Amino acid sequence: MLGALLRALPALVAGLLLLAIGGVLVWWGWQLVRLGGSAYYVAAGAALLAAGLLILVGRRTGYWCYLGITLLTLAWAWWEAGTEPWGIMARVLAPLVLLLALTPVAILLRPAGFERGRIGRRALLSFAALQLGVLLLGWLAVRDRAPAIGGDDGPVAAAAMANWSSYGGDWRGDHYSPLGQITPANAPRLQKAWSYRVGGLDDLGTNSRFTATPLAIDGSLYFCDPRNRIIALDATTGRLRWRHDPGVVSSKAFSIVCRGVSFHRSEGRGACAKRILETTLDARLIAVDAASGKPCADFGRGGAVSLIDGVEPSFDGYYYGTSPPTIVGDLAILGGYVIDNQRLDPARSVVRAYDVITGALRWTWDAGAQPGAAPGRPGKLFTPGNPNAWAVFSADPALGLVYVPTGGSSPDFFGGLRTPAAERFGTAIVALDVRTGAVRWSFQAVHHDLWDYDMPAQPALIDLPAGTGTLPALAAASKTGQIFLLDRRTGRPIAPVEERAVPRSTIAGERAAPTQPYSVGMPSFGGRRIEERALWGATPIDMLLCRLQFRQLRYQGDFTPPSREPWLFSPGTFGAINWGGVSVDRGRRLMIVNSSSMPFVGQLVPRAEADAAGAKPFDPHAGRPAKGQPMAPMAMQGTPYGLRLRPFLSPIGFPCVAPPWGRIAAIDLNSRRLAWDRPIGTTKGTAPFGIGLPVGIFNLGGSVATAGGVTFIGATTDSAVRAIETASGRELWRSTLPAGGQATPISYAAGDGRQMVVIVAGGHGSLRTPRGDHVVAYALPRHQIKETRP
Repeated sequence: MLGALLRALPALVAGLLLLAIGGVLVWWGWQLVRLGGSAYYVAAGAALLAAGLLILVGRRTGYWCYLGITLLTLAWAWWEAGTEPWGIMARVLAPLVLLLALTPVAILLRPAGFERGRIGRRALLSFAALQLGVLLLGWLAVRDRAPAIGGDDGPVAAAAMANWSSYGGDWRGDHYSPLGQITPANAPRLQKAWSYRVGGLDDLGTNSRFTATPLAIDGSLYFCDPRNRIIALDATTGRLRWRHDPGVVSSKAFSIVCRGVSFHRSEGRGACAKRILETTLDARLIAVDAASGKPCADFGRGGAVSLIDGVEPSFDGYYYGTSPPTIVGDLAILGGYVIDNQRLDPARSVVRAYDVITGALRWTWDAGAQPGAAPGRPGKLFTPGNPNAWAVFSADPALGLVYVPTGGSSPDFFGGLRTPAAERFGTAIVALDVRTGAVRWSFQAVHHDLWDYDMPAQPALIDLPAGTGTLPALAAASKTGQIFLLDRRTGRPIAPVEERAVPRSTIAGERAAPTQPYSVGMPSFGGRRIEERALWGATPIDMLLCRLQFRQLRYQGDFTPPSREPWLFSPGTFGAINWGGVSVDRGRRLMIVNSSSMPFVGQLVPRAEADAAGAKPFDPHAGRPAKGQPMAPMAMQGTPYGLRLRPFLSPIGFPCVAPPWGRIAAIDLNSRRLAWDRPIGTTKGTAPFGIGLPVGIFNLGGSVATAGGVTFIGATTDSAVRAIETASGRELWRSTLPAGGQATPISYAAGDGRQMVVIVAGGHGSLRTPRGDHVVAYALPRHQIKETRP
């Protein structure tokens, strides 16, 4: 009896499993059909129920029934996903694996009548081997292929001296290095030259990000860490030269980050003839001697200037600096970060210019003030409701213009109380006169922004050929995935921009813009309109639940406005392009763009309901919710609503949109068309995946293009730094970083004649990448470098 029970056990388990899966598919599939979705799941679920019952009673007919379902699923997958491998995989991998598992069970079952003994155990085992072969071939087709090891090991000339003197490389902000020692031929031979650990970051929470972009100047490397400590290393060896701790209490900041520092060189010698400037989390602008790290005594009070004056009555953590000031002549020009979505008018946002030597305030752009109003009157606050200006600025010294990327004014998702200044200058590029701060021109990338689509990236300044001369241009990358190519003298579009109608708001008191600008003359990276057949999931059930969720959301395509019912918007708040911006190969006239795809789901929560759910503005003294504690809605205090916000994920944490979730592409600046476009990044180390599938993964950070024809980029959540052939997009080399590389690499010439590529590896709390405190440098082996420097 026991033996008979054991023989029947596989069929019992298989039958019950099919019944369970079939029941789930029928139940949730019927809900999907009622909402207007695909009927496949109901049909497949009913067939699985039949197959499960037949197997339970010991009939092999159930196996053939399941085989028929699988073949029909293959046809359905082809109809929905075409030849897109990840779409096919999501639909058929689980059914094929289950078919393989059922084949040995079928051997134990009573043959179906139509078999008449012609299909024996050997034939079924052969069929199982065939299925296994198909799965292995599929794996070989989609597996990650690391770049080939080897490369040209011939001698190369020592690199000519080249600094990385500002956040974007130089005043152009195009993240370009003129060095050409590293080429597509020898890039596979890159190796780690040195690494440095900052230390002292372990106690910072998940809201901290070590994502700084270093400077490399005259043999020293300068950067800041999330505590605003400024660190100087030997650029050749990575050894510590000095560090300066300004004593910032970082726990009072909402987001603990420092994007970089700035450098200024003045005439003369002595202390602080070369100085490093930094904005801090406690709202100061500080200056230290580049040689020693000691505060510059002639700057402000003891080397620091308070940025609170006119912004807040006193520091409460709602305003501080995260980006390095832009240096133009003897001016340090800066904005500040104002916390979003906590309360109406949390702090006054302005752009200010300070004397880089003395720290004296030279001018203020207060967007809402009357022209000629006195800046920063003692004891008075600036105008409320101005747009945020937290990103890195660019400047053209010859034109005398500084280019300010702006965001919205708080809160992001309800605009019914915005000021005229916010409506005019929000989510825009604003060109200010370097000498006076007066507005020379502005270009708005999103009208009445209701989606947190701040202009996040430093504008790249490009000179385009025009007749016998050049046309001074500006490329502004936006979260929407649009790249606006403007004349940087006037702000007029060079590549055509078209206003298109977008959905209207249904919220009382809201006034969503009727049209939005589209940069139709440049490639877009915002992704296609989301449709049910374009959704994804790790398994058919996962995909079914994503489809069901999609059918329950309000979605009207681009710029779907916020609503009281859950609404889907794409790109999400991370944007298609974020603060990493673009890089430009000046010689090849190629613009390199890395982008991500992660839609978000939002919901406006009526004020009383939000307050009852515990919605409160950020309080630096209250601490953050404990791990696992439900998050209350964002407060948006002072408006009629709170806000719930989350990424568009399946119940088990997979993205609901199909891969690729991350891409890298090149735009030919002559034709303004894509030169190439491919996925970047693997699922390695990203929960709930375990293996490295090259689907193209989320990325946050930028790239550096070099004269040698190689582009370097970290950014991806698989904690890798890559070398890409700029002309083709081919991956040449890859190295695993000790932590997440959500940063932008730089390239410079070291004292030993080697071209260095340096990137910060500190991880990113929001992307859940491994945390760390590393700075890592890569270069060609020393033996390849000729002794003489040209």
